Amino acid sequence: MGTISFYLTATVAILSTAMVIFNRNAVHALLYLVVSLLAVAVIFYQYGAPFAAALEVIVYAGAIMVLMVFVIMILNQGAAAVEQESRWLQPRSWTGPAILSAVLLVQLVVLLGSDGAITAGTPGTIGPREVGIALFSQYVLAVELASMLLLAGLVGAFHLARQRHADSGEVEGAD
Repeated sequence: MGTISFYLTATVAILSTAMVIFNRNAVHALLYLVVSLLAVAVIFYQYGAPFAAALEVIVYAGAIMVLMVFVIMILNQGAAAVEQESRWLQPRSWTGPAILSAVLLVQLVVLLGSDGAITAGTPGTIGPREVGIALFSQYVLAVELASMLLLAGLVGAFHLARQRHADSGEVEGAD
């Protein structure tokens, strides 16, 4: 059952990712991207990493995707945006992601019902403690490089925002 479940989840992930790539509508592509991220979370769970699966759902499928949807909706301002958003949210645009999500839900229920997610031949469950020890021992250089990259992005975003603010003629520091 473990191999069939993995291949079914992988198929859902590949199909939804292909729909992200080939979809011309940004909102529809985001719906499929959420399904793709949920499929990756189910794969993490199948291989004994429930912590990574939970982080995948909370951080990527939850917070980042919601932020992207809000940014897309905010950028489309004006009277034409209302008509365009109503076309984006037609019920037929939800059928593909809904079917793929239903397949993932059935699989997750089956996994939860079958005495754990770990299949034969896979390592034991990895918890948050083991992840933290690995990140700050053997992968400390990668963690520090990622933190420096994020810091550089933050400084760059601050600089660009401050530059635009100064170009608009407004006085800095006055709110």
